[in-house]
Amino acid sequence: MDSNLHILAFGAHADDVEIGMGGTIAKFTALGKKIGICDLTDSDLSSNGNVETRKKEASNAASILGVDERSSLGLPDRGLYLREEYIRKIAEVIRKYRPNVVFAPFFEDRHPDHGNCARLVEEAVFSAGIRKFKTRGQLPFRVEKIYFYMINGFHKPDFLIDISSYMDKKIEALNAYKSQFEKTEQSFATPLVNGYIETVEAREKLYGKQVGVDFAEGFKTKNLILLNRDLLGE
Repeated sequence: MDSNLHILAFGAHADDVEIGMGGTIAKFTALGKKIGICDLTDSDLSSNGNVETRKKEASNAASILGVDERSSLGLPDRGLYLREEYIRKIAEVIRKYRPNVVFAPFFEDRHPDHGNCARLVEEAVFSAGIRKFKTRGQLPFRVEKIYFYMINGFHKPDFLIDISSYMDKKIEALNAYKSQFEKTEQSFATPLVNGYIETVEAREKLYGKQVGVDFAEGFKTKNLILLNRDLLGE
């Protein structure tokens, strides 16, 4: 279904968006905002699970968070290089859903796919607004803002979003990815099956403490943020 979204969040793999901003998504869907998630790959090189399992888990997580649209571009896992064909495919998604705000992973992360995802999305956001950049019969569209969420890193955020009332939804969505976060006898030993969700929860709790709330998610931006209200906390 083609329709305008308030927020379109991109991830390299299913679960990236939930790790970085699952609480924010739950918060804004509860406010009636239309949100979409686009996974660039099918996570076919994941050490645990398989493509079919990951797709089912991603669908369940999206339902938990109240997401309106979720899709995958099927780009090569561990092959997210800066190629024109990839930029064009991402630009097509942006032009299709015409979001007010786009989110992508922060550039600095231990997994190269996450940083490469950020670069591809940033290029696509720019190209989607160029009239002569051709996609499949679509009109150009200029995204208002692009922000970056954190996955594995703990960086100083440029701004925080209070997710205190939605941290439980974030944890529930992460727990939907049993193949990734649940340790079993068959699991391959990765950082994800060794208390990863607890680490994410601790990070959001620490961010929250810095601004006097229980939990918060941190974001980076390359642009200045203008405050028009709430400057005095009123």
